[in-house]
Amino acid sequence: MFASCVLLGATLKDPVIPTINLSLTAPHTPTQLVTTLNVVLVLTLLVLAPSLILVMTSFIRLIVVFSFLRTALGTQQTPPTQILVSLALILTFFIMEPAAKKSYNTAIKPYLAEKISYTQAFEIGIVPFKEFMLQNTREKDLALFFRIRHLENPKNPSAVPLTVLVPAFMISELKTGFQIGFLLYLPFLVIDMVVSSILMAMGMMMLPPVMISLPFKILVFILVDGFNLLVENLVASFKHLS
Repeated sequence: MFASCVLLGATLKDPVIPTINLSLTAPHTPTQLVTTLNVVLVLTLLVLAPSLILVMTSFIRLIVVFSFLRTALGTQQTPPTQILVSLALILTFFIMEPAAKKSYNTAIKPYLAEKISYTQAFEIGIVPFKEFMLQNTREKDLALFFRIRHLENPKNPSAVPLTVLVPAFMISELKTGFQIGFLLYLPFLVIDMVVSSILMAMGMMMLPPVMISLPFKILVFILVDGFNLLVENLVASFKHLS
């Protein structure tokens, strides 16, 4: 018993701390170089994953429309920005689910089963997302970036490079989001104008019209089940969902 206590005391006094080697060594063979580059590439993709969700999916249009909705209602920070972003992300996952499933079944599963290489998996896996972006990108925006890069017109959709498709898709989504936001803004603008006219006719010029119109705008939005209608039409506005 005494020996055990002495041994335990010695162990506590002189703990053994494991060492971690973080040194980098130059690759000596092509295989080691490829492995190192793959690790760097995977880490880079993990860092850029949030940005890819923003620029290659339906997130842009959704968040722009929700921002217009909050501004049109005049509810300041209600719903909070975190809630709007979370709702846009949830709807993005819902809208992009068919493309993600197709990419997983055609690229990721064969790659995990070691049936195709990493390069083939990337080329096959990106196809569903390219199809989604092409379906929701205006030809005018696509032609703009082809002219900027002085590229020839592609012979088929698969010949459109991502470096051209992604910015064209982004500005197309921004324009569509602003168009929907404008149409969404009009009925609330009418309510503001009616309330302002009534207050001016009653001589109540010192009373802010926003204070009076806000309850009416919220009431109208609730009566028409605004979020239900808005989400339904937003999801239906995207092409190639199946």
